Amino acid sequence: MDTEKLITLLLVSPILLIQSILLFIDAKKKGAYSWVWGILGLLQFPFPTIFYYFFVVRPFRKKQMEEE
Repeated sequence: MDTEKLITLLLVSPILLIQSILLFIDAKKKGAYSWVWGILGLLQFPFPTIFYYFFVVRPFRKKQMEEE
């Protein structure tokens, strides 16, 4: 493995790991398939976060607004 690939791996891995952990924790709070969102967060950046916002966060907020 050359140094360019190693540096890329060292820079990208923490970003994906942090994204995955944050998606997992928030999905668990909202009751929205936390394991699925955690695994999706490990695959790519930033699309899982964007999809999470549109498929989980917005409906959750809309549901809370209707309950109040």
